[in-house]
Amino acid sequence: MSDLETTREILGSLISHPTVSSESNLDLMWVMADRLDRAGARVEVMKDASGAKANLFATIGPDEPGGLMLSGHSDVVPVEDQPWSADPFAMWEDDARLFGRGTCDMKGFIAACIAMAPTFASRQLTRPIHFAFTHDEEIGCLGAQTLAHILRDREVRPGLAIVGEPTSMRIIEGHKGCCEYRVTFTGREGHGSRPDLGVNASEYATRYVTRLLELREALKHRAPPGSRFEPPWTTINIGRMAGGHAPNIICGHAEVEWEMRPVQQTDADFVKRAIRDYVGDILLPEMQAGFPEALISTEVLGEVAGLEPMDQNAARYLVSELTGANGADLVAFGTEAGLFQEIGMDVVVCGPGSIEQAHKPDEFIEIGQLASCLDMLHGLADRFTAHG
Repeated sequence: MSDLETTREILGSLISHPTVSSESNLDLMWVMADRLDRAGARVEVMKDASGAKANLFATIGPDEPGGLMLSGHSDVVPVEDQPWSADPFAMWEDDARLFGRGTCDMKGFIAACIAMAPTFASRQLTRPIHFAFTHDEEIGCLGAQTLAHILRDREVRPGLAIVGEPTSMRIIEGHKGCCEYRVTFTGREGHGSRPDLGVNASEYATRYVTRLLELREALKHRAPPGSRFEPPWTTINIGRMAGGHAPNIICGHAEVEWEMRPVQQTDADFVKRAIRDYVGDILLPEMQAGFPEALISTEVLGEVAGLEPMDQNAARYLVSELTGANGADLVAFGTEAGLFQEIGMDVVVCGPGSIEQAHKPDEFIEIGQLASCLDMLHGLADRFTAHG
């Protein structure tokens, strides 16, 4: 069986496991662990605190620092209320395309990596090749955050990484971070005819949002010179506001959900410091003057580092040689890559399939894209093999 045929067979197996983020991914992880173990890899399955989710980390080659990590997430987005032509968890083929939830985002890349494991194991590798498959990327890169912390504390850890998100095999060297928050305002309800006797949570939530919008304007003037992002500055979006029951009731509870996509960490620090000071110095004291039990609490829904373009990036040089690509691009969507960059790895994003198909009904990957990915991985095997 050719590597492409093996990849298709493995991908069908991966798709049959509906690893939506709300469900466990353990069955899939054990399937992948078994295949990698039989190929000769040293395999670790790392369960989370709940015991229902896990990361997988495996290595082929010498037990020494460095080498390259092939990284992908095992979870997929839901299919409810989407008009699929067939069962989204039973892969089917049509017109040189493979259909199913996760085919491009991003089980296609994972399948290609696993299919290549026996080839890697058959070589006398001069540097290790690692596999890192994570849980819960779609809801905050939870698994990758844990894995990054584990790898950071190890003496033997990868030096380079390819995160195989669907880029149509283009090399991506940068994307913005993504920080998401839920802010809860607790005031005192009362009759609308006596607003002076209550503390209106909706009003303070509105003032909070107004301050965020002021900061959003300030961020436009903080864009790094020559920034290649679109737009070139850090953005803020107000995603959800909720509060109150009726026009004649003083609102006692309100919520604001917002996100920030920083182009640099200093922008994120600037916004968080400014909004924290505004809450602590102005909003909360005013609320508690009228109702000592008033509260403003912030829940971090997710803080994922961006991937910063680097002048010197060994992963970019390597993947350019393997694919023959000239140059590298930036993208708007986020990945786990920045988390690995933060712990000292040189990282790029490059994988088969188009992001245009991700999260949609009848998600697909072109078979030709899988073939191109396998070509890259074969080149990696040759590059890491001792000769003579």
